[in-house]
Amino acid sequence: MNVGVAHSEVNPNTRVMNSRGMWLTYALGVGMLHIVLLSIPFFSVPVAWTLTNVIHNLGMYVFLHAVKGTPFETPDQGKARLLTHWEQLDYGVQFTSSRKFFTISPIILYFLASFYTKYDPTHFILNTSSLLSVLIPKLPQLHGVRIFGINRY
Repeated sequence: MNVGVAHSEVNPNTRVMNSRGMWLTYALGVGMLHIVLLSIPFFSVPVAWTLTNVIHNLGMYVFLHAVKGTPFETPDQGKARLLTHWEQLDYGVQFTSSRKFFTISPIILYFLASFYTKYDPTHFILNTSSLLSVLIPKLPQLHGVRIFGINRY
């Protein structure tokens, strides 16, 4: 029994992305980012779309794939300390609805950015490399893998 703990989950990081309104809040946040970038006078529409895509994917990479541990005190004896948020999501079960949502959303944003930049080669390379930087770590084969020992501890 956990005395003084307000939640019933062993690790609340596992279920936070399934909480009520999280997907809507996420989509609204991306939309607000894009509106703010469009409101900057010297950014063209293609630049705003590319910046939206790159900033979104950078934030997603840092939040889901680079930061390890949990902000909560968990009774799992430090098991969550060695896992990224993506690896903790849904207790590590692959192909859940929240994992599918967070895999498909950067792809949709990539298609939108590519369309509105009219497939300009410079924007296309930036958007594609940004997309690959968040899709490759999501592969089930890379669950718990630390390439070149980066982010091992």
